[in-house]
Amino acid sequence: MTSDAYASDPAAASRNTRPPVPTAALGAGLVVVDARGRVLLGLDRSGVWELPGGGVEPGESIEEAAARELAEETTLRADAADVEVLGLLLDTVTSPDLTRMTAATVVRSFTGTPSPAEPEKIVRWEWTSPDGLPEALFLPSAQVLSVWRPDLPLPEAPFHRYALGRAARHRAGRAGRD
Repeated sequence: MTSDAYASDPAAASRNTRPPVPTAALGAGLVVVDARGRVLLGLDRSGVWELPGGGVEPGESIEEAAARELAEETTLRADAADVEVLGLLLDTVTSPDLTRMTAATVVRSFTGTPSPAEPEKIVRWEWTSPDGLPEALFLPSAQVLSVWRPDLPLPEAPFHRYALGRAARHRAGRAGRD
């Protein structure tokens, strides 16, 4: 069938307008790196540290979601064009009935000073050396950090990891030298 045939076939058209039963959620975890190579972590009211990030809204790209979440959570501003998608993580940590897909992203160009824009959730934001990450690290944030820097000593978890772009090229280059 040609694309014109699909467009004129009412059954084909209606099939594509019904939303599927939700079994997955898409989000973006954002590694924000400052000029000194430190990463931004927020202290959640529960006592764990986490990266900025959140859900991708309908019609939004991963890069747009990461930039929006950054502003909403930290007051920092970044252009979506400056957000790099490094890889994807799949897990069922929050629910065995829901597959969560998190895009591991990084941004190095931003403006502003981090401040808790959601004080009911985050107590404070701090710049942290990747070599001095806290032990009380939100597991999904640890997994995003492991996509960004596979050499970091972070806990293993039941995640499926898919490297993209520069992260995949970096691993491929290292594999040839190991």
